Amino acid sequence: MAASVRVRSLEHAYGAHKVVRGMDFTLDPGRIGCLLGPSGCGKTTVLRCLAGFEPIQGGEILLSDRLVSKPGLQVAPERRGIGMVFQDYALFPHLTVAKNVAFGLGRMTEDAASERTATMLMLVGLSGVADVYPHELSGGQQQRVALARALAPAPDLLLLDEPFSNLDVDLRERISLEVRDILKTAGTTALLVTHDQHEAFAIADEIGVMKDGVIEQWDSAYNLYHRPRTRFVADFVGQGVFLRGVAENEGRMRTELGDLDGDWPQQVSPGAAVDLLLRPDDILHDDASPWQAEVTAKAFRGAEFLYTLKLASGTRVLSLVPSHHNHAIGEFIGIRLAIDHVVAFPAESARADVDLKQPHTL
Repeated sequence: MAASVRVRSLEHAYGAHKVVRGMDFTLDPGRIGCLLGPSGCGKTTVLRCLAGFEPIQGGEILLSDRLVSKPGLQVAPERRGIGMVFQDYALFPHLTVAKNVAFGLGRMTEDAASERTATMLMLVGLSGVADVYPHELSGGQQQRVALARALAPAPDLLLLDEPFSNLDVDLRERISLEVRDILKTAGTTALLVTHDQHEAFAIADEIGVMKDGVIEQWDSAYNLYHRPRTRFVADFVGQGVFLRGVAENEGRMRTELGDLDGDWPQQVSPGAAVDLLLRPDDILHDDASPWQAEVTAKAFRGAEFLYTLKLASGTRVLSLVPSHHNHAIGEFIGIRLAIDHVVAFPAESARADVDLKQPHTL
């Protein structure tokens, strides 16, 4: 049976250093979750608490409504029905690849264990190295063996700590998609830890963006990108910049690229400065537009260029433009806003330092 996960008011510290601060999240059976955040934010510590490797100082952890951790109570890791993939592989050096994968299959018959092992090795693309030893493999191959070993016993909950970090980009994408398919087919609940948002987006149903031991937002990848609830989430997920604006009455906002309807925090009163989040796909190239911006940098991405553009105020914004529009550095091009999800936050400083005296309606 796939496990549900409920984490309530989780607290964990190493000495006086508090690493996790009152964390709450829920993961339903068969769902794939992810803790996404920068190094040192506490995401791996949460994984270790779930696995039973760390006692917790506050809150509680429930797996399928069974209390497994609270202060003074810690169910042993081997009694939690959890599989885990470690960032440092943790393979047995004296066992072959096949025997590493089969290590947790002791309850199966020999034939069933051999068949399951072969299936797992095929999944991770290592069928040809079943009889070699871990030290004969590359780091990426060792990581894939660790992944196969964790999946082999079909655990109720699978925990993955940066599982694809040693794989090249193409293999990482293929393996992550295959792992998602396998987990969904088996109905296994999984929780991934990563600092790579592309991995998180590829594999997870729900993602918790972490900062300093707390989850800033637990949501779908789409909502994290288009509807970030905090400035940190807006900065961390995707690419984007902030454009200064001024809040007006009746849900309007003035910016140097025109007026638009928007939502901003209730504590922002009319006349206050706001910062509008702009993603590269929010700014369109338009030769007929009255707003001009200077190309200051460009990155070729095959089908598109990612342009860095300087506005009249000096603010720099990003824009994705089809690659047949090949503009030179220093060239001025027409742009316009095309925003489906308007997101704005109180300005970090109160000074409205751009010329907004002649706004235009979009």
